[in-house]
Amino acid sequence: MRLPREEYIEQAYLFRLLGERLGQGMPVQELLVQMQHELLATTKLPMAISFLATELKHHGVMADGLKRLSHYFTSWQAFLIEECESDSGRFDLPIALKILQAEADYRSRSENPQGDFFFQFESMCRNRLNYDRGLKAMSGDCVYDAQWAEWILIVRRQLGLVDLADLIYGRSQAFVEYRARRMGEDQTPLPYPILFGDKEGRIAFANRHKDPLFLFAAMQRHLGYPVVPKYEKAEETLEQIPQLQRRLERLEARLKLMEEEQKHQGIDLSKFYGKPSDSSD
Repeated sequence: MRLPREEYIEQAYLFRLLGERLGQGMPVQELLVQMQHELLATTKLPMAISFLATELKHHGVMADGLKRLSHYFTSWQAFLIEECESDSGRFDLPIALKILQAEADYRSRSENPQGDFFFQFESMCRNRLNYDRGLKAMSGDCVYDAQWAEWILIVRRQLGLVDLADLIYGRSQAFVEYRARRMGEDQTPLPYPILFGDKEGRIAFANRHKDPLFLFAAMQRHLGYPVVPKYEKAEETLEQIPQLQRRLERLEARLKLMEEEQKHQGIDLSKFYGKPSDSSD
């Protein structure tokens, strides 16, 4: 079941503060202890943060603590933290915290499982996370009922074999109306639940056999879920300037040595000697 609205507001605040303070050079467990007193005491989040800080201190990872607090944190949140704590891959904690913040903020303002699904799925797609583990974690999220969880597991099995847009369109009200209008069938209840409305179905149909990013962009515009944070490549030009400067200095030194040698004056090695240290008898 969903948490109260104030819990999501405080979660979004926690993830934002933690992301801002990562650059201070303090361990995450110390940051959690520090922020524990800044959160609203009438929520359950301070107690959860205290438990996570203890888990980090003893085990060095936070994902296991999130899994043990499954009554408060979702399996999807634990999946994101587990992915960034993995030794392989480029998914890091700052990006995970931005995703968690955006998701918690969205849930504090809306109760729309369609928006939650697309936000989570697009987060996996844009950040190249593991679809198999990610969809399994999504199916255990408290915002989805049993029908949603069953369909997400179907997507998990058929993804790659069936276009995502087709999977969405087949569970939409637009498909029901298409059957009644074009195939001469009445709007009798289908043997499976309809999870998406007419608008989502028409958007999915318009984006069949296209790049999934076009589908996500259209859904984001019309459903209003947050723009998904993604990994951004660092600007290499700023990093290359100091390296080029050091290379130029080395080249200048080599050219001076070559000029001295060509003048038949030899190379004065005395300037490379260190100053003799004063030694007392």
